[in-house]
Amino acid sequence: MGRAPVSSDRGGSAPGAPRRPRNIVVWGSALCLIAFISASVATLPFSSRWYNVQALGRAVRHRPAAAPVVDIAAYARASGATAATVPEPTAAPMTRLAHGASSWLGHDDLGRSLLFRLLPGYLVSLLVGLSAALIAVIVGTTWGAVAGLAGGRVDLAMMRIVDLLYGLPYVLMVIVLKVALSQPLTQLFAGRTRLAEIVVLFAAIGGMSWLTMARVVRGQVLSLRAQGFVEAARAAGAGPWHILRRHILPNLVGPIAVYATLVVPQAILQESFLSFLGIGIQQPTPSLGRLAADGVEAVNTFVGYWWLIVYPCAALALTLLALNFLGDRLRDALDPRSVA
Repeated sequence: MGRAPVSSDRGGSAPGAPRRPRNIVVWGSALCLIAFISASVATLPFSSRWYNVQALGRAVRHRPAAAPVVDIAAYARASGATAATVPEPTAAPMTRLAHGASSWLGHDDLGRSLLFRLLPGYLVSLLVGLSAALIAVIVGTTWGAVAGLAGGRVDLAMMRIVDLLYGLPYVLMVIVLKVALSQPLTQLFAGRTRLAEIVVLFAAIGGMSWLTMARVVRGQVLSLRAQGFVEAARAAGAGPWHILRRHILPNLVGPIAVYATLVVPQAILQESFLSFLGIGIQQPTPSLGRLAADGVEAVNTFVGYWWLIVYPCAALALTLLALNFLGDRLRDALDPRSVA
């Protein structure tokens, strides 16, 4: 009797069958992130100088338009141009090109271009997520690995500290860190208050993101230290640090990478929540949460300035969805129990 064909795909599709819709979603998520990041980085030389250009008399909450509403002179002056380069015919080609797109997403209550605020704000929020993931990987992996490998009273004491930090209100911890670090960092950065606020937010969100990572890593270490290859290394005379470096950490790459990809959207959402409450990124520095909070203030029952909340929330939602889809796909790819 012939053997029944065995499916080689996790979704049950036979070899040579069309790719599952999930792969299309993953590629679409990757392309979405690449497009957002590329646009933000490519326009950074302009958006970093133009995000706070105001035009109170001409473009206050002006709806999206194909043609620029604010005169190019305002943007040229913000770019440090001389009087001879201010008129549109003699302005730099890239300046004219960027100015032509300034009203595509409309303007806010100060006449500032939403496009030039959304592009650098996207990078600020993404940097918050990446910094939180980096702190979670470094601190959480070290803490959880040491606790799991040491065991006994050391493990008990270290994990009780994690439980204690878990029990503290998150918003309260952010406020405490902001009060404690704002002034020293402002002095360190030579009076640059905005930069100090962003660094404090990085530290606050990242300082609370490593707790779950520590628990995940500790659980994995406790499981791995009972495996046969670890027992063999211990019987051969290997020390705890050698076992951790050569045998345990290589087996933690998968769970660490997966959780790091999930920390990024969580941190972006936390930054948006804190900025919405007014204790995150402050004006005039843009971020997705800050722009969404401004958009909520502009929506009322009389006049709906819909573009001020639709575009920032759409960028935030697409980014969170894309990062979560990529994190789920990475988890499936690195899960050793998955069928190839």
